Amino acid sequence: MKYLAAALLIVLVLLQYRLWFSDGGMREVSQLRAEIAAQRQENESLRERNRTLAAEVQDLKKGTVAIEERARTDLGMIGSGETFYQVVKEATNDGD
Repeated sequence: MKYLAAALLIVLVLLQYRLWFSDGGMREVSQLRAEIAAQRQENESLRERNRTLAAEVQDLKKGTVAIEERARTDLGMIGSGETFYQVVKEATNDGD
């Protein structure tokens, strides 16, 4: 009876060790859950970015306001009848 109890105890310890510390054990499961949570968060931020870009594409397809805004900011274009004024900051002398 002693040998049977000792053998069962050894088997129990080995199974617990495999459960907690081996490949596919609880430590790895916990790590994989953390990786899944991080991936889900990244996916959500990418979905939001895609929604923003899709809205911008729709705006560019439908209206001229977005195209005009892009032309003004990216290409420096001005509309007909408009006058362009450039404000230059005055240089300061730090040495004097």
